[in-house]
Amino acid sequence: MSDIKAIIRVRHPDIVLTETIAHDSSSKVKPVSEAGTDPNSERFLYHVESSDFHRFEDGLRNDHTISDFERVIETSDGKALYSFEYSDEAKTFSPVISTANGVALDMENDGNAWLITVWMPERENLVNLWNYAEANAIEIDLRQVNEYASVVATAAGLTESQREALLIAFEVGYFEEPRDVTLSEVATKLDISKPAASGLLRRGIKRLIISSLVDAE
Repeated sequence: MSDIKAIIRVRHPDIVLTETIAHDSSSKVKPVSEAGTDPNSERFLYHVESSDFHRFEDGLRNDHTISDFERVIETSDGKALYSFEYSDEAKTFSPVISTANGVALDMENDGNAWLITVWMPERENLVNLWNYAEANAIEIDLRQVNEYASVVATAAGLTESQREALLIAFEVGYFEEPRDVTLSEVATKLDISKPAASGLLRRGIKRLIISSLVDAE
């Protein structure tokens, strides 16, 4: 059976940052995927957009899932990088997905809930998420499910991240002569650092060359 990509919506007052994003409806919060989601880590990095960071931080101070926070970097366009320390009461859903042999590909807040894009090796693995949610009184809804070409490899041996980076770079004119955009602009489109974008493009191009031009031997 083919693996799948699904979008689920989960809601519970103890899921980390739920109270904060409900307090500041202008905020958009996404975990920094490159930093990992190890539940044993003490600090967690998040990208935050808000029209009023003071209001956002008022929400943090009253959020029982956050024991400490720091605004690490702030830019002039209403974006910031925050470091959070979770409280003992905080619930996180990423470890549940990992236990079900899945991968959390993306997370974003939706009012007072979270939309999580997950990859699963088989559709039946989603049952584990519903079992956990039911046992812990977590509201969960399935918003979308699609067949997925594999999180590990796509056409030409590309990973999904490499494929996305190459497609976006192509669409915005990075490969034009002269180039329409810079590497920094491609990185911004991908919401990753410039070195990370460079690495994805370099490795993706290498895989395309190997699959297209190099003999199997």
